[in-house]
Amino acid sequence: MTIINLSDGNSVLNQYLAEIRDKDIQKNHMRFRRNLERMGEIFAYEISKKLNYKTVEVTTPLGIAQSRVLADEIVLGTIMRAGLPLHNGLLNYFDNAQNAFVAAFRKYGKDNKFDIKMEYFTSPAIDGKVLILADTMLAPGASLVLAYQKLMEKGTPVHTHIVCPISSSYGVEYLSKTLPHKSITYWTAAIDEELTNKSYIVPGLGDAGDLAFGDKL
Repeated sequence: MTIINLSDGNSVLNQYLAEIRDKDIQKNHMRFRRNLERMGEIFAYEISKKLNYKTVEVTTPLGIAQSRVLADEIVLGTIMRAGLPLHNGLLNYFDNAQNAFVAAFRKYGKDNKFDIKMEYFTSPAIDGKVLILADTMLAPGASLVLAYQKLMEKGTPVHTHIVCPISSSYGVEYLSKTLPHKSITYWTAAIDEELTNKSYIVPGLGDAGDLAFGDKL
C-alpha cells in the first residue's frame, strides 16, 4: 500500500484542515461540510493525476481539437454519514462516476470495546474499475476495512484509492498490515499519533458526523 500525505507540502488544503479542526470554526455545520467538500475536490484533483487517459477528437466551433480525457471507469464509495461531504467533493470532479454507500457504526459493549455493525450497503459492479473509497477519519480502521471487504464482493478493481483526511498512526499501520496490496493508494492530510480508549483520534477534530449533520441520540 502506497501512503500519500498531502500536508507534507504547502497548499490551501492545510487551511481547510485547520478550519475543520478548530473548535470554534467547526461549530458552523455548513462551513464544516463545505470545507470537507473542498478537501474532497483537492484529493480528487491529485488522484486524477494517477489515472489513465485517452486521446479523443473534440469538435469546436472553429475546428477539431485533440483532447485527453479519462479512460478509467470510476466508482466512488463512502462510509455514511460522516463521509458524505467528502464524497460530494470527489463527485464534483468525477461527475461521471458510479457510487457506492456503506452505513457502518460502532456498537459499544463493556470496557469501551466495540464491534462494527453494518446496516446498509449498495454498490455497482466494480470489476476492472477504479475504486475511490472515502471516509473523513481513520481511527482504528476496522470500519474502513469492513467496507472495503464488502465492496470486494462486487468485483476486483484495477486500483483502489482510499481517502481519509485525518488519520491515526495506528489506523494507517493497521491498514498497511491488513490491506498490503500494491494496487491500493492511501491518501490523507494528517496523521495523528494518539487514540483514546474510546478510539477517538487526538488531536483529531471530534465527531465528524455530528459536526457535519448535528448531534445524534
